[in-house]
Amino acid sequence: MKIATFNINNINRRLPNLLAWMRVAKPDVVALQELKASDGEFPAAAIEKAGYGVVWCGQKTWNGVAILARNAEPILTRDRLPGKPGDLEARYIEAAVRGIIVTSIYLPNGNPQPGPKFDYKLDWFARLKRHAKTFIKQDLPVVLAGDYNVAPTEIDIYPTRSWDKDALIQPKSRAAFASLVEQGWCDAVRELHPGERIYTFWDYKRNRWPRDAGLRLDHLLLSPALAPRLTKAGVDRKIRGEDGASDHAPAWVVLR
Repeated sequence: MKIATFNINNINRRLPNLLAWMRVAKPDVVALQELKASDGEFPAAAIEKAGYGVVWCGQKTWNGVAILARNAEPILTRDRLPGKPGDLEARYIEAAVRGIIVTSIYLPNGNPQPGPKFDYKLDWFARLKRHAKTFIKQDLPVVLAGDYNVAPTEIDIYPTRSWDKDALIQPKSRAAFASLVEQGWCDAVRELHPGERIYTFWDYKRNRWPRDAGLRLDHLLLSPALAPRLTKAGVDRKIRGEDGASDHAPAWVVLR
């Protein structure tokens, strides 16, 4: 079973890129982020024609998350992160697919920091941690997939000082990610590629893609019930170099 996470950075604009990648990669489940489309603008017909059932939570202009399942209908279990009823940003969705719970997470960026946007990021992280703990307690097979907007360690960002003040690499951001993982989650890509510089995001600015000046922001965390099934993990980085590409590339795992 192949599960991927992909910040598509505008589902309608990048739809040809997405469909072409899915035809080749054949993921069984895809968690999408940053749809940048309202519910009514989501291209459900095109996704279904490609052989994928889909659930989504859209938002006009910004945010938006979805879960796609090949030759299956994902069963929606939640379309908001619990803990703050007034938070209406479309940043979290979860569904059951073939006996596994899969999330699509679009964690807040947090810039500029310090400030209210960074406070929101840390609060959102705390809510995610509380929700994730319920999965651990129930010993459920879960993949926490998504764009976490955190490069967890120095090896997850190219050698530079230019991002030192950015929310993506602040000590508090990294501590929040580490605290989540310490509940018992397996960072799948890092588990199988320890010590390797692997990136999932290359900013459009400053020639960062040609220079391979990337960050690893997109993660798939496996619950203890699922981690023993991990066989492969990686990033389809060549997708980032295509015409009209998202600034992210798909990260994926294969479970036996």
